[in-house]
Amino acid sequence: MSKFKKGGKGELPAISTASLPDIVFMLLFFFMVATVMRDSSLMIENQLPSADQVEKLKKDRTIFIYAGKPSSQFKQFGEEPRIQFNDAFIGVDDVKPSILQGIADLNEELQSKVVVGLKVDKNTNAGLVSDIKQELRKANALKVMYIANTKTEQ
Repeated sequence: MSKFKKGGKGELPAISTASLPDIVFMLLFFFMVATVMRDSSLMIENQLPSADQVEKLKKDRTIFIYAGKPSSQFKQFGEEPRIQFNDAFIGVDDVKPSILQGIADLNEELQSKVVVGLKVDKNTNAGLVSDIKQELRKANALKVMYIANTKTEQ
């Protein structure tokens, strides 16, 4: 009489799925951290002018205003250059309230350091830019920068 039985055919044990939720949550956390959310979708044509001296600023204290002709998806708004703030077209009279609202939405310590970035299409007339600057003065947003491409990015 033998102590050990000869096992016939040994079946493979089932795959343990105990660690599967951990793996799923790690992947979910990774993609949540690594994904960059877009601030706003561009509704205008925006070919920036070129410049030879460009400086980068931190985006956390910057509010952007776009100006240019509506893109092909938004031709129902006409052919005239328009102003875009966040995801909406605004008029010249709406620049001041929009900027004040944008400043109020920032962190309290950044509100005094806010910089308004103008991303103006190179084919936009200077009158619209001048009107935007006048409204920014009324809103006391005096730190203004013009966004441009470097000469190599054309």
